[in-house]
Amino acid sequence: MNRTAQIKALASETRMKILSLLAEPDTHFGAQWSADPVEFGVCMTLIAEAIGIAQPTASRHLDLLRQAGFITVQRHQKWSYCKRNEAEIDSYLSWLRQELSGVRKQPA
Repeated sequence: MNRTAQIKALASETRMKILSLLAEPDTHFGAQWSADPVEFGVCMTLIAEAIGIAQPTASRHLDLLRQAGFITVQRHQKWSYCKRNEAEIDSYLSWLRQELSGVRKQPA
């Protein structure tokens, strides 16, 4: 994964808030009726409403998170649903811990 894209994605309070909300979709988006927010993801429209921004602005933030690999997006009928990609978030956090510790893996 492109670490530069990931760093850029996390350099926004709005995108960090989105990831935080998506960490507990049942708590923040439990009223979503169109699909189970935990199993299927959260509708982009509801994410925009939750953080108080316009849909096009939310779409741009979500696209940057998708490009970074931190979320997956799937379409269902006329809506797009977002879900955290926990494996990629864990990979990024592991890489960041390693980078900040000053200990780097040697090439094989």
